[in-house]
Amino acid sequence: MILKYLLATKLQVNSAKNVRFSLSEGYTRARKFHLHMQFDQLKLSDTLQKAIKAKGYTTPTPIQAQAIPTILEGRDLMGCAQTGTGKTAAFAIPTLERLNQARGTGDWGPGVKALIVTPTRELAIQIDESFTAYGKGLNLKNTVIFGGVKQHWQVKKLKEGVDILVATPGRLNDLINQGYVKLDNLKIFTLDEADRMLDMGFIHDVKKIIAKIPKKRQTLFFSATMPDAIIGLANSLLTNPKKVEVAPVSSTADTVEQKLYYVDRDNKRALLHHVLQDPAIPTALVFTRTKYGADKLARFLSSAGVKAEAIHGNKSQNARQASLQKFKDQKIRVLVATDIAARGIDINELSHVINFEIPNEPETYVHRIGRTGRAKQSGIAMSFSDREEKKHVAAIHKLINKQIPTVNDHPFPMGSMVVEIPATKEFLAKANHSAKPRSNRFRGNRGRR
Repeated sequence: MILKYLLATKLQVNSAKNVRFSLSEGYTRARKFHLHMQFDQLKLSDTLQKAIKAKGYTTPTPIQAQAIPTILEGRDLMGCAQTGTGKTAAFAIPTLERLNQARGTGDWGPGVKALIVTPTRELAIQIDESFTAYGKGLNLKNTVIFGGVKQHWQVKKLKEGVDILVATPGRLNDLINQGYVKLDNLKIFTLDEADRMLDMGFIHDVKKIIAKIPKKRQTLFFSATMPDAIIGLANSLLTNPKKVEVAPVSSTADTVEQKLYYVDRDNKRALLHHVLQDPAIPTALVFTRTKYGADKLARFLSSAGVKAEAIHGNKSQNARQASLQKFKDQKIRVLVATDIAARGIDINELSHVINFEIPNEPETYVHRIGRTGRAKQSGIAMSFSDREEKKHVAAIHKLINKQIPTVNDHPFPMGSMVVEIPATKEFLAKANHSAKPRSNRFRGNRGRR
């Protein structure tokens, strides 16, 4: 079995709470074993196998092939894998199997049995959808809770009884404090996207949650990158864990073709418009640093005849989900997003990611371009860098341990004259119509002032 090969991975355990890992020949052997493994070889119930087949899954991804057997054994796990490698299924499938086996035992009890904490609303929703799909026929109840919306419907679901709860940290703590979430009988705790949780300032909320869950539990810890702070957090949570890793830390997927364009800041919009003239780009996820920048860029693209919308933290949950669905359905061509809003976006066959602005944290670059090239699909990641962002590009090169190929034959190299893209007649007509003053008729005295 794969577990036999994984034991070859060097593992130094300083204590039950202090773990250091190094990847060696064991990982290589495990990966080779994965190439020959099928889902039907895993020890899963017939109902789960049927649901997996309905999703079209036959061969587990490397993270799934290594994580699922370990989780089924009941061991703590530390999973490191870049985005788009199938991490959700890697913990959702064995979690469902373990709960299905435990149901009916004297150790079952009321309340939540499996808790998955993740940083963003979008990712929480998608994880909950995955549990629904994989758990079809198991009669296990799952739901999702997150902030930014009224809690009424979430509380209603909790009162009906929930076995598996997917949550963002803030709303979870709120509902725990209000007495709507009971964690006394929690069996499996999963912390997903731990590095982003740290980046977003949720670490204190996470620690509050950990203080309220049973010490006797199985803990699953997943992160795309493993900086020292994340390793320290893992050490405080995990007991004699097994580490599974499917790529060197902070690497980018081989399925993503990366391109770098050097351009003056004032010509970035013109370069983006030029790039989007290529009909080979059906849709593109474009990243900006700020919410204001996302809105401004989406308005520019719309004025230039490119259907685009923006998503960020200031948008309501319903508005964000509506824009995301339009993008998935290709009713809009470009989705402009900030990093926090885009975390967890899972879009099948997304062909292009464009970094309109270079992130100032190199790990963020890995997360961004991980939106494309998922599930063995190919993808293209374009990055626009001005002079001030060159230092961020250098940090990215150091992190990913390679140079991003530079595209020199584009019409807006550094030092070019600034080019303004005029708005389309249709956009101007629409803008002028909306700007017309409304008639004062029927407004009474107030309207005539």
